[in-house]
Amino acid sequence: MEYIIENANILKEKELTKSSLLIKGSNIAAKFAQIQYKKLMRMNAEPFIMTPSYVLLDSSIPLNASYQEFRKYMIENFLLKGCTTLLTYIPISYESELTKKINETKTALMSSPIDFLISVKIPLRLLTPSFIRKCKKERVPAIFIDVDDFGELTNIPWGWIREALFPYNCPLVPIISNEGKKEARSVVSKWKGIMENEKIPALYEELIENQPLSNKVLNKIGLFPQKASLLHGAEVSYNLYLKAREIMNVDEAALFLYHSNRLVVTVNKGKVIRAGKEVLFKPGYGEYVRVRTPSYFAL
Repeated sequence: MEYIIENANILKEKELTKSSLLIKGSNIAAKFAQIQYKKLMRMNAEPFIMTPSYVLLDSSIPLNASYQEFRKYMIENFLLKGCTTLLTYIPISYESELTKKINETKTALMSSPIDFLISVKIPLRLLTPSFIRKCKKERVPAIFIDVDDFGELTNIPWGWIREALFPYNCPLVPIISNEGKKEARSVVSKWKGIMENEKIPALYEELIENQPLSNKVLNKIGLFPQKASLLHGAEVSYNLYLKAREIMNVDEAALFLYHSNRLVVTVNKGKVIRAGKEVLFKPGYGEYVRVRTPSYFAL
C-alpha cells in the first residue's frame, strides 16, 4: 500500500522540520518538503508533532515473569511510552556462558510485541580477545563493562582488544559502580581518555536507562538510520503528539520526559499499536535484531 503523510512536523532531538513522507508498505520510500502524487491517499499530520519511535535501554525486563506480568511490564514501560525497540543486556561471568545465555534470552523474549537487541554486561577481567571474538560471532551490538577499579584499565592489552574488535567494532560501554558523583565523573573522564588514545570503538559515558537513545548511540550500536529515524529507507515507526504552544520549542528528550500526556498515536513498522489510551499488544510481533555493522552511518 502506498500513501503520503503530509505536513508532518518532525522533531528529531533538537530540530523541528516540516516534511512529507511517501510510504510504501512498511518503509519510507521518500522524504520531501512537498510530494506531488495527486492520486495517492494522504494523511494530514499538521495537528501533531511527529517523532521517530524510541529505542530504550532496559536491563530489568522480567524475563521469568508470568505472561500477564510480562504483558503489563511491556505495555507500561515501552508501548505507552512510544518505544518500538528495546535494548537489554545480560550479565556474563564466564566466556562459556555467552551463547547459552543469549539463546535463553531470545527464547524469553519470543512473545515481545516490539523488536529487541541483546547485549552483554561483563566484569573487566572478561574483556579478552577470545571473548570479543565470540561476541562478534553472535553479533552482540555492545559490550557493557563494569568499571569498578580504574587502575585495572591500564593493565588491559588494548592493542589486542582493538584488533579483536575489528572490523565489526561493537562499542564498549562503561558502567560505573559504587562511586559518588565526583568520583564517577573522574572515572568517566579517564575512561574517555583511554578509549580515545587507544582508538577503541566505545561510548564515553554511561547510558541512561529508560530514556530514548540518541542518534549517536544508535549509530554506534548499528541501528541508525534503519530504526528511530524518519529518513529514506527507514521503517515506518513513529509517534504523534498533539501539537500545542508549550511543546513547539522543546527538544525530543523533554517531549518524552514531560509531555507524555500528549502522545496519542504510535506506529510500529506500519501498524498502529497505540491510539489514544488503547494499546494493541501483539505477542511475537517483535523480532530479534541481529546487527550487521555498528557505526556504519556517518554522523
